[in-house]
Amino acid sequence: MRIGIIGAMDEEIHYMKQALDIYGESNYAKTTFYEGTYANKEVVLCKSGVGKVNAAVVTQLLVDRFNVTHIMFTGVAGALHPELEIGDIVISTSAMQHDIDASALSPHFPQGTIPMFGYESDFAADPSLVNLAEKAASKVSGVSVRMGRVLSGDQFIASRTLVEKYYQLFDGACIEMEGSAVAQTAFLNDVPFVVIRSISDKANGEAAVNFTEFTKLAAKRSSDMIEEMLKAI
Repeated sequence: MRIGIIGAMDEEIHYMKQALDIYGESNYAKTTFYEGTYANKEVVLCKSGVGKVNAAVVTQLLVDRFNVTHIMFTGVAGALHPELEIGDIVISTSAMQHDIDASALSPHFPQGTIPMFGYESDFAADPSLVNLAEKAASKVSGVSVRMGRVLSGDQFIASRTLVEKYYQLFDGACIEMEGSAVAQTAFLNDVPFVVIRSISDKANGEAAVNFTEFTKLAAKRSSDMIEEMLKAI
């Protein structure tokens, strides 16, 4: 078993990097990959950078170069579900792109559907990893957890109108910029995955301020979750 762990930003891998016993460091596609152990588990940790392209590239590198058997994405997100508060955790049941839209081409391709793909566009997280994450959450003090769909797009959402739209259209729990790319790449490689997101903002008119203020707190909670999962896996 070899577990790939991805975060988009420095803050999202900072705590996990500190916890790892790192024995190797290498660079591919302008990305640094840290090989190490935690709780006697083999781990490869990397920062993808922001956005779906970056996330897909590093996910494929984890599979091809490092032969990971499982993938976990850790980091922060904006809330879509009205009951989510800053600091809460979302465990992905699935992930999909909210910003892919070929609906003008055909009614068979509603927004969120990957046209002519041949597979489901909503990528289901691995049930065993989801279950493991749920159990891990019970060991992290003060964390409220919600299971749900993670939405991804190459936009920072800071609009109450869009929050309501995406919640109603996709029944999304939270919104971010990488998870669905990780999910699709993992799916194409038959590698189990889960996305763990801690809420840093409400994806509304105050999102930019909240994101800056609460990113470190949210990232720490996501990292705590991953650490508990590694202990139990």
